[in-house]
Formats: sequence, C-alpha cells, structure tokens
Amino acid sequence: MTSPRIAFIGAGNMAASLIGGLRAQGLAAEAIRASDPGAEQRAKISAEHGIQTFAQNAEALADADVVVLSVKPQVMQAVCRDLAAHLEHGPLIVSIAAGISCDSLQRWLGPRPQAIVRCMPNTPALLRQGVSGLFANAKVSAEQKSQAEQLLSAVGMALWLDEEHLIDAVTAVSGSGPAYFFLLIEAMTAAGEQLGLPRETAAQLTLQTALGAARMACESDVEAAELRRRVTSPNGTTEAAIKAFQAGGFEQLVQQALNAAAQRSAELAEQLGQ
Repeated sequence: MTSPRIAFIGAGNMAASLIGGLRAQGLAAEAIRASDPGAEQRAKISAEHGIQTFAQNAEALADADVVVLSVKPQVMQAVCRDLAAHLEHGPLIVSIAAGISCDSLQRWLGPRPQAIVRCMPNTPALLRQGVSGLFANAKVSAEQKSQAEQLLSAVGMALWLDEEHLIDAVTAVSGSGPAYFFLLIEAMTAAGEQLGLPRETAAQLTLQTALGAARMACESDVEAAELRRRVTSPNGTTEAAIKAFQAGGFEQLVQQALNAAAQRSAELAEQLGQ
C-alpha cells in the first residue's frame, strides 16, 4: 500500500484484526489512527499495535486518506452525522458494518458526494483467513479501489461485486457461512460420540477432517463436486452417507437456508437504513 493515512472509527475485534494485518504488511504505525469510546479498548489496541488512539472520532480522522467505519450498525447513523462536518478533504469511506447501504451512508454523511466502499467481511478475518465482498460507488477512484482492496486483503481474500444488492448473497454465503460449518462440526462430533467415540476424540477427528477437506478444496485444480466423486467409492461407506444426506434433502435445505439469510440481510438493510 502506498502509505495512505487510515483512520478507524471504532476499534473492536474486526478493526483490530485489520490494523494487525496492515502492520504485518509493513504499514507504519504512524499512518494508522483509531477512535473508540472505551478507554480500555483504546489502551489495548495502542499497546498491541503502537498506534495513536482517540476518544473523539473527529480527532482520529483528521487528514485521513481512508476512513474505516467499524461501529455497530445500530449506531452508524449517529456516528456518520457526527462525522459529516469533518470530511471536507474527501477521504475514501470504507464501511464494514452489516446491513448499511451506500445510499444510507451518503445520506447520513451530508450533501457532499462521498467515495464509499461497502464491505462484508467474515469472522475468520480475526485469524487473517477471512473473505470479503466489496462494492464501490461511482465516486470511488481506481486508486481508492486499490486502497480498499489492500485494506481488506490484510485479513484474507477480497472480491469485488458489480452490484450492491449482491452484498446480501455474500452475507448468506460467507458472512454467515462460518456458522454453518460450526453447526456441521457440532453435528458430526455428536454423531461420532453417539457411535461410541469419546467426545474429545470425535471432536478432534471432525475438526482435522474439516481442516483437511478445506485445504484440499482450496489447493485442488478441480471443483468440490469432483473431489467428492473421487472419494466416494461405489457401494462404499461414503456413498452410504452421501445417499442419506441427499435422501434428507440436503442440497435443497442448504438452498433454503442461504435464501433465508439473504432475505434477512435485505430486510435488515431496509430497517437500518431508515
């Protein structure tokens, strides 16, 4: 990154992960500032990353090239209205808050058109293994788009979207996605225990299998469907399990679940954007 000055408004877990990723990439501590109402959180993030922190948002964003809005969606409107008078220098606004549209952000940030990138990261970003969907409004320049991509790439993969409404689909697939895998891990662990394995053994077998399967899928040059076929011997144990999944409507249930998540994401955006 060409040393932009970055201000984080809100210094919670996701902001801390982004800051840590940027520092690991070599961005100087002097180029990063953060604000947060909690004195304990300010002290923690300053000690961990060597950056300046402030209680007042306006102090953190002074002369910033990029302003990262990392506050809870429920307080975003109030935060944006307070920031509106301090954005005359035209920084890039990057929002990582779920459910807040670019139009809502623009309305709350005042009449001056703002360059806004809306992002949907996911919780594995806390381990720098996340993936984010990004959408840029028409005011975002090529340089600013690059800055936003490098910012989110500090905690994983960043993928651009051509249409903002696709953020709802990203939310359904990857934003909420870690919980789906956690649910499967819970269920497989419980099933292994029910089959007679000690719970700790069942958990370790499940977790390592999940990790290994994910790595195989990520590092393979073929799609997941082909990998599944390769490990499913005719009339074997895997085929018996797959047939049981499919008889229970597994694929249709996954589709219904993601549709429900996407619909709820759209509903929340409408509610929060009022």
